[in-house]
Amino acid sequence: MQQTDSKNGDIIEETAQTEETAADSSVDGTHNIRQNPAEDGDSADSGDETLEEWLDAAENDEFGGGDAETEPNSDDTIAKLEAQSADLAAQLADARDQLLRKAADFENFRKRMNQEKQNAIEFANQSLLLDIIPVIDDFERAIQSAEASEELAALPAGKAMLDGITMIEKRLVSQLEAKWGLKRFNSAGELFDPNIHEAMFMEKSGDVEEPIVLEDFARGYMLKDRVIRAAKVKVLMPDTSITE
Repeated sequence: MQQTDSKNGDIIEETAQTEETAADSSVDGTHNIRQNPAEDGDSADSGDETLEEWLDAAENDEFGGGDAETEPNSDDTIAKLEAQSADLAAQLADARDQLLRKAADFENFRKRMNQEKQNAIEFANQSLLLDIIPVIDDFERAIQSAEASEELAALPAGKAMLDGITMIEKRLVSQLEAKWGLKRFNSAGELFDPNIHEAMFMEKSGDVEEPIVLEDFARGYMLKDRVIRAAKVKVLMPDTSITE
């Protein structure tokens, strides 16, 4: 019995030691388990702090955060914005000026084209009228020759023929003036104007101080307000040698 008890005592003692060891192990395991959550907690806290730092950095980058030198309300930034605004205003003014110039050029071009179109319509018959004018000159010369002939004027038939030619010439000229704007002008006694007169002969005289048209050889014609044939005239020029 003693041996058995001794053995049982050893067994009990070994069992107690085993239980004590298991308890210690469980205590250590529990301690280790409890340490891991603590370590995980530290890691979570560290992750939260890193996320907050990242959000702060992103917010500072988005809204111009950081040093005072890079803030949008700083003097340098305001100066840059003012310079950009002035540059844009100058570009806008230049573009507006160019637009106004282009519009003015286009308006002038439009007016010029309309004027040229109107002139083309009004002076379309200029070539035809220039061909008719020499015929009118022939009528005038025939009338002047008949008026200068005393023999023809003495004959009743001659006077009737002269009156008929004169009537035809006047009617032709009046029709051309009324329908086509052709006008005939006299130059005798007028100041010589090289724009409307063509000097065929010149004669000096001490009685005039300026060139004067003395005689029409062929009268001038205007179409509307344009001279289409200058008058062929004889000019009386002032004699400067007498004045000296």
